[in-house]
Amino acid sequence: MDAGRQLATSLESLRGQDVVVLGLPRGGVPVAFEVARALRAPLDVLVVRKLGVPFQPELAFGAIGEGGVRVINDAVVREADLSTDDIAAVEAKQRAELARRSEMFRSGHERIALAGRTAVIVDDGVATGATARAACQVARAQGADRVVLAVPIGGRDVFARFAGYADEVVCLHTPELFFAVGQGYRNFAQISDGEVVRLLDRARDGSRAPVDDAAAADPPIRDEEVTVSAGSVSVAGHLTIPERPVGVVLFAHGSGSSRHSPRNRYVAEVLNGAGLATLLFDLLTPAEERNRANVFDIELLARRLVDVTIWLGRERDTAALPVGYFGASTGAGAALVAAADPRVNVAAVVSRGGRPDLAGPFLPRVHAPTLLIVGGNDEMVLELNRQAQAAIPGKCELTVVPGATHLFDEPGTLERVAVLARDWFIDHLSPAALTANP
Repeated sequence: MDAGRQLATSLESLRGQDVVVLGLPRGGVPVAFEVARALRAPLDVLVVRKLGVPFQPELAFGAIGEGGVRVINDAVVREADLSTDDIAAVEAKQRAELARRSEMFRSGHERIALAGRTAVIVDDGVATGATARAACQVARAQGADRVVLAVPIGGRDVFARFAGYADEVVCLHTPELFFAVGQGYRNFAQISDGEVVRLLDRARDGSRAPVDDAAAADPPIRDEEVTVSAGSVSVAGHLTIPERPVGVVLFAHGSGSSRHSPRNRYVAEVLNGAGLATLLFDLLTPAEERNRANVFDIELLARRLVDVTIWLGRERDTAALPVGYFGASTGAGAALVAAADPRVNVAAVVSRGGRPDLAGPFLPRVHAPTLLIVGGNDEMVLELNRQAQAAIPGKCELTVVPGATHLFDEPGTLERVAVLARDWFIDHLSPAALTANP
């Protein structure tokens, strides 16, 4: 909401023009709601689906939108050597998802016509830009006379990257070191489908009172960036400690991610709401990240995790708290290796789409209660987790989230992960659990 208000000040010149504000669901809609309110313009969603090359899904060969809009990049099709059947298979899958999302978000309402109007496309930020580029193409194909892309944060190349797609690009923050959209937000909790629908209904009804369900919650006693000594280097982290915490959870992110990971930050928000402190930190320094071999050096990452755990044990606000680890992808392997280290006492481990196989010979030494969460459609990783479960001698449960792929991008799947993690940590970090299992 704050991002939307800030963004609206940069779009003030559009007030009074024939503008339609289009939020990209889900995260872009709360931002777009505030922009539409400030511009006194109608708000709608722009439901699009990029068409990704089958063997490289982030590379889009086209996009589809409501109303039968279809945009194909012939150059990418030729370069990727895609057959008619390849294109048809990808399009059929994405068109079914497009129809499902359109029905859910629109709740029976017709989309607002764009013909001859200025389409202001709003998202919470631009990372790869594939969805935003698709949105610009779809808006143009739906008849928009002018397309403006407006985002609160993106890389410094965002203006050049969209030169051929949008007539104007507005981006408030372009940090020199840009890792993820979430780094620009103090609170980057994932937006639910229900909240998108509620905001659209409020915009249609003309009700403009702000919605902030978290406003009444007690503020955390600490919510700050920290620097932690880990061996010969210092790493950056974000520590959040709610009132009366029952435990603290350290996050070990996957390869190519950071403490700004929107998925991990969403899970951390859910844990904070349940009375758990969280520390998201960068396992590597910026210089170390340039060497890709470090990203897969599981023992190095585990040593960092152990060092940070020891640091928490010396901090006044966390010294008495039981510790849990939440690992994602390669970070899960590091979390399990660290959990087996005798220098730390880890009360529980949760793995999301993890690679526990990377912990290899350390798995038989893991005695902390461990929950392995895997997407039902992440077949290769699912098998690796089954093998790891058999190798861990302590309590180890495997939960499969139906319909989820490796990144848990599907609607509702990450929310399921957060609930599973919350319940596991509460069950094993609470005083009652520690008394029962000393």
